[in-house]
Amino acid sequence: MSTLLFWISKLVWALVRPDTILVLLIVAAFWALLRNRIRLATGLIGAVAFCSIAISFLPLGTLLLAPLESRYPANPEVKNADAIILLGGAEKQDTTERWGVPSLSAAGDRYLATLALARRFPQAQVYFAGGSGQLIPTELSEATIARAVLLSAGLAPSRLHVESVSRNTAENAEYLLARLGERETGNAILVTTAGHMPRAMATFCAAGWTNLTAWPVDYSSGYFVDEIEWSFAENLDDLNGGVREWLGLVFYRLTGRTERLVGADCR
Repeated sequence: MSTLLFWISKLVWALVRPDTILVLLIVAAFWALLRNRIRLATGLIGAVAFCSIAISFLPLGTLLLAPLESRYPANPEVKNADAIILLGGAEKQDTTERWGVPSLSAAGDRYLATLALARRFPQAQVYFAGGSGQLIPTELSEATIARAVLLSAGLAPSRLHVESVSRNTAENAEYLLARLGERETGNAILVTTAGHMPRAMATFCAAGWTNLTAWPVDYSSGYFVDEIEWSFAENLDDLNGGVREWLGLVFYRLTGRTERLVGADCR
């Protein structure tokens, strides 16, 4: 069932993401022209133009991401930690595989935060969860890249524990908990992108994790007015991210992977 849900989520997202919808509207407009349906074609082209201009000027992604990114406080007060959990997703598998150099995406802040927390809490064990979120996985897993990055940054091998099979957030929580078995993590810190944190926390709580503190990083949203400028590519990327997270929250809730729609507190 988990594999079926994984494929469904990937295929549905490929069809409903905002950039795909823009392309589909253009294709539909071209089809309408071929069928000599000028009024329909004009309407579709107008819709594409309007949406493109709106996306270029307005940080619509900020409107979607800001509520998610503000769900948990930045730099929360943590007095002690026994475990630091880093979720995969920042690793550029194809690039690393081609060049042989560990490469991270813009979400690489996750690693900076994890390393800083590891120095702050030297007794804490560091856990990484992530295999490959691609439909056709590469030979190089997220876990392999994570191990290389963390160890090269000075993290002691004895402190690092890697789960390398999971493909999404639900499997991150489930497989890592199963890997721990009877061992207790104690007070744990969960590190991931701020916009993804509500879904991650809700998923981990539903999977049975307790004493878990959210440590959001890699923020995308700023003040709405300050971000009004011509920036089509960046705004579209943020819009994709915001839509993806909200759809992910709904999908996880409908499939029983979470018990709350937006975030939870694992106590």
